[in-house]
Amino acid sequence: MEQIARAAGVSVPTVFAYFGSKQEILLEMLREADRQAFSDTRQLMECSGDPVGVLVYLERRLIETAFESLSPALWLEILPLLVPSLGENRSGLPEAYQNVNEVLILELRQLLRDMQASGSLRADLDLDYVAQLVNDYSHLLMWRMVRSETLDMEAHLEASRRFLTLLFEGMRAVD
Repeated sequence: MEQIARAAGVSVPTVFAYFGSKQEILLEMLREADRQAFSDTRQLMECSGDPVGVLVYLERRLIETAFESLSPALWLEILPLLVPSLGENRSGLPEAYQNVNEVLILELRQLLRDMQASGSLRADLDLDYVAQLVNDYSHLLMWRMVRSETLDMEAHLEASRRFLTLLFEGMRAVD
């Protein structure tokens, strides 16, 4: 906390007044990283009609900003606690992380809604379900990545692209 206060040019009590704890600082770093990732993705979306490409880009930005906020080694410790608690019943997640994750899902749903409004996605999609599914699978892919011997962002993004392509194109045979 002293290092943060010194870097910010404020006193330690001021840092505690704004954040209360180290955990709150970390969560705020994650929230800010998520906001930046969505902002960057919205700029790309204005130029692209490819929902899969836009969501793969979002995944890249979310992972990059997550690793800027917390090291991959720390994510390796955190994700095993989070992944089993994903899905519709998130009661196993710590409340502070539930809040961060809920905002992430809401932002993702709004991004999907904007894609839907632009005609890139079907009008009858259950966007709540799709946003939750993409969020949960992204956590799982990130966990797989940090568990591997090397952090291979390109392999991670290819796995994300394959999942998103399947999700958006479906499994039904074309007549």
